Amino acid sequence: MRPFWRTILAEWEQKSWPQIYPREEEIPLSGFGQLKKVLVITGFRRTGKTYLMLSAIVKLLHKYPRKDVFYLNFEDERIPVETQTLTELLPAFQAYFGKKPKFLFLDEVQNIPLWSKYIRRILDNEKIQIFLTGSSSKMSSFELPTELRGRSLEQKIYPLNFREFLIFKNEIINKRKVSFYAEEKARFDFLFNEYLCFGGLPEIVRARSEDKINILQEYFRTVIRREIIERFGLKNEEPLKTVAKLLLNSTYFTLSKIYRDLISQGVKIGKNTVNNYFSYFISAYLFNPLPHFSFSWRHQMTRPQKAFFIDNGFITTLSTKFSQNTGRLLENLVAECLRVKDKEIYYFQNERKTDEVDFVVLKKGQPEELIQVCYDLTDRETQKREFGALLRTGKKLHCGNLKIITASQAEKITIPVPIKAISLADFFL
Repeated sequence: MRPFWRTILAEWEQKSWPQIYPREEEIPLSGFGQLKKVLVITGFRRTGKTYLMLSAIVKLLHKYPRKDVFYLNFEDERIPVETQTLTELLPAFQAYFGKKPKFLFLDEVQNIPLWSKYIRRILDNEKIQIFLTGSSSKMSSFELPTELRGRSLEQKIYPLNFREFLIFKNEIINKRKVSFYAEEKARFDFLFNEYLCFGGLPEIVRARSEDKINILQEYFRTVIRREIIERFGLKNEEPLKTVAKLLLNSTYFTLSKIYRDLISQGVKIGKNTVNNYFSYFISAYLFNPLPHFSFSWRHQMTRPQKAFFIDNGFITTLSTKFSQNTGRLLENLVAECLRVKDKEIYYFQNERKTDEVDFVVLKKGQPEELIQVCYDLTDRETQKREFGALLRTGKKLHCGNLKIITASQAEKITIPVPIKAISLADFFL
């Protein structure tokens, strides 16, 4: 046994646990093991994948002794990044504890060469339930190596929703009181404004106000370097960061427009390279483009896409256009909430660009729901624009399920039938 194993295993034997805040979606601890499958936990860096693993481990340790469970984080600098490390893992554990574990948690295992072949061998030859995490799409069901195709289940982890945000802040909001009690409404507005601006990444939620921006900037640099530069073997990160910031400052974008903006700034880059950068941001779970809806595929492909991001904190921190742009921030939040619910979503804009609906939700290829997002509906002209666009688009797309999400008090606004107004408390709580 190499010396580092004794250190790692001794630390595991004595390890204490941080305070665990519950998430709405937890890691299942039974069922998939009997199917000879591995559970792969994926998602953006720092969304709490490791935290969920630790939460699952704490639950297991109420039932099983420490020697039945093992957690190993391959981002620990003491662990050699080589296949031999995996080969030695179970023998080292058995030599230290006298048996092999029943539950094996491996964090960021994709850093180790031939990791998938090792996992497949353990699945085939051992009675061990295996849990894996990864921050890049290398671990997603679309990019898993051949050895694990059909042998894995994927669980995606997202930033905290607003209900989870409140738990992490040790706050309780009574949704029913928000509409009737001024004090509860003020508490809701204060907490929701923080969530709207700085998002739901767990460390950011728990951080001091003065530290949030610095931590978010460091997250961004880490994603660029670790998940993109290193993974795809890029040599220069400046053009990549410039493209990211152009997207962060864009409501709509096309490949051609971003390319022209780069050329105008004196950045020497090929159009295909820019397109590759888009795919890199998506693979790192940072960027979620939203396509235009059309019944014509060809027409859809010619229209701009809208730029959405995994967490509002990046828009607040990195967008130079941000000046309390609550409209864009709220729209980004709603987009990510709909994605978490596995909704198939698009936006719609008519040919003359006079009408736009923020979200077209499809079911079996047909519009099931049209959703408009408008933070402030108190202005009459805003009401005319938003309601009119919803009604005309609903008629055009043959969809009568029309909704508008707003911070304004619906009872003070005349809302035309069949539009339904949804308050922020009703949507996010």
